[in-house]
Amino acid sequence: MATMLNIKDRNERRCFYVVHPLDDKPELKRSADDLGPITMTPSVKWSLLALRGYLVVMGLLVSYQVLNLSGLFGHHIK
Repeated sequence: MATMLNIKDRNERRCFYVVHPLDDKPELKRSADDLGPITMTPSVKWSLLALRGYLVVMGLLVSYQVLNLSGLFGHHIK
């Protein structure tokens, strides 16, 4: 199901055919094996390490809160 889109450009009529992706021919997919390793700059490496540390700390805080709500640590404040 291809529809035709007419565009006027400099007094000249040109036709462009718009093809729906489901009706188009399948394209060749790229293989990840051909890409090779990605090089990271030091700023990217430090950002990812900081993100990893943040996620670990947040996971520990959530775990502590769940254990605290379950009553494992007891009630220290009366």
